[in-house]
Amino acid sequence: MTYKVLAASFALVLAPALGIAAGCDHDKQTFSCAQGSSFDPVSGTCTTDVTI
Repeated sequence: MTYKVLAASFALVLAPALGIAAGCDHDKQTFSCAQGSSFDPVSGTCTTDVTI
């Protein structure tokens, strides 16, 4: 085997393991609403801000 083939094979074998080791941030996603509204965690939607 040539060095290039060996290096490419090694990288392809390690790629999934490195992806898993990096973790996933699904629980850390943020939600943004348009200006003048805010996120309501109870309903899971954006609601218009009331100003007095």
